[in-house]
This record gives sequence, structure tokens and C-alpha cells, in this order.
Amino acid sequence: MFPQAVRAVRELQPRAFVFENVKGLLRESFTKFFNYVLLQLEFADCPQKAKEEWTDHHSRLQRIKTEGKYSGLRYNIVVDLLNAANYGVPQRRERVFIVGFREDVKEKWAFPKPTHSREALLDEMWDTGRYWERHEVPKKHRPANGTPPDACNREFDIVPHLKPWRTVRDALVGLPDPVKCPGNDVPNHIFNPGARSYPGHTGSPLDEPAKTLKAGDHGVPGGENMMLLPDGRVRYFTARESARLQEFPDDFVFFGSWTESMRQIGNAVPVTLAEAVGRSVANVLKRTSHSSPGSVPTKAHG
Repeated sequence: MFPQAVRAVRELQPRAFVFENVKGLLRESFTKFFNYVLLQLEFADCPQKAKEEWTDHHSRLQRIKTEGKYSGLRYNIVVDLLNAANYGVPQRRERVFIVGFREDVKEKWAFPKPTHSREALLDEMWDTGRYWERHEVPKKHRPANGTPPDACNREFDIVPHLKPWRTVRDALVGLPDPVKCPGNDVPNHIFNPGARSYPGHTGSPLDEPAKTLKAGDHGVPGGENMMLLPDGRVRYFTARESARLQEFPDDFVFFGSWTESMRQIGNAVPVTLAEAVGRSVANVLKRTSHSSPGSVPTKAHG
């Protein structure tokens, strides 16, 4: 993907770009190549030469950067790891975002701050009880002991302006149970049988943000595409439920089998998270004037 991403930046010379990819990009074993990718995006018009090894190209880009004489197309790059749950998505989905601004865009920018937090959710569950009341869950059907299993006490560090993380239960409000209502008229909301739980394949608890949805090209991996109900039963998410977890609107219809629909949904960027990053970048571009065609340097260097 990245060679084509760099090519697109080099040919289109956008005032800004946003790329998103998996958390694995930040693995220690991938550090050198990832730094190489970032240098290619920073100096987009210094492509790899014919028969030039990527390690040699990497070294050449490092020399260009440290020499300080570069005068071609250049981007200021910012990278961060964002958790979708911190932006109102009912899913714990960590993704690497790469944002670049063309050097002639003279404006400060930083990734948008989180709007939601786990602590606020715990407070609504275990201190005020508003979460259970909102969902009309009787006390006898709430988790036992009245305390979260992973909290050592009931004192949570609440940031006043942050909203609670959204859970699977929050996301599915208004959808009929596909098991009890198999003939419902909601698009892509068809029960898919056969789910089972075993070690390492346990599903997403109803009252937490979902695990990271997977594309599922070769079956359903790790249980991420299953729901874990309070009574211990599991079932697969319908495609519509998965779309809700990625925050697609209900009138966004997917075509093909359940597996194909899940592949499309699992490969997507959560709508709210994409909007948060995209809107913040767009706001910068709106505040800055467009450069005239002749003001953008295009001469390759090195």
C-alpha cells in the first residue's frame, strides 16, 4: 500500500493527506521500515531509483534530511496511535494515523483530543448507575458485586468534559434481536448460527466497547466478531450490528454474504474517528489560503 500512497502524494501534491493503518506498524521490528515510509512521505518527490535497494534509498533520504539544502516538495508529518473508543466509537480499535501538511501550509495542527473515556463509563456504571438506568437493566440483571472486575476500588479519575465510552449495548439500541425476530426488515440484520466460545475466542462483552472487528477473510478470528451476552452465551454479530460498531448509518447497505460484508466492515475506518481527524485537518485548510500553482516546489532532489 505505501508505495502507492507515496506515488499518489507525489503526483497529486495535496495540501494535506491522512493515512490510517494497523497498530502493528509501531512494532519494534518494523521501526526502520516505518521510518523509511515516513521519510518517503516527507520527501515525496525523491522516489526510489531503478535497482536502488530500499535500504540505500532510506540512507539517501536521511542524507537529504540532514543536509538541510532540500528545496523540493516537502511535507510536515505527524503520527499518532488513536483508540477509536476515546472518540465515541463503541469499539476498542487502535490504529496508526499519519497526517501530512504540505510545507507551504503555515498553520499549527495537532491530533484532536479524546472526547470519551473508560473512567467516565465506569463512573456511570458503578457510582451513579446511570448506565444501567438508561438501558432499563434491573439490578438483579446487572453484574454481580456491583464492582467492575478490573478495578481495585470505586474511585475513578473522572475528567469532567469527557463522555463515557460507548458500549456494544449502546450501539445496538433500537435493533431487534435477530434470533427472536428472524423476519425483521432491517438491512443486513440476519442471524448467523454456529458461534461458540473457547480459550482465546470469547467474543465482545455486551457492556464494554467491542473488541477490534476483523475483516474475517478466512473465517472469524479470535472471537472479535462475536457478542458475549451476560448469561455467558455467544453469537455472531450480524453485519448490521457490526456496521453499528463502526458507526455506519443504518441506510448504508452491504451486498454479498455475511463473510463478504464483514470483510468490508472490518476493513473500514470507524466513521466518527475518521470524521474527527478529517474535520480537524479540513479546518486547517479552510483557515489557510491556497498556494498559487507556481509556489509549490516540484524539483526532485538527490
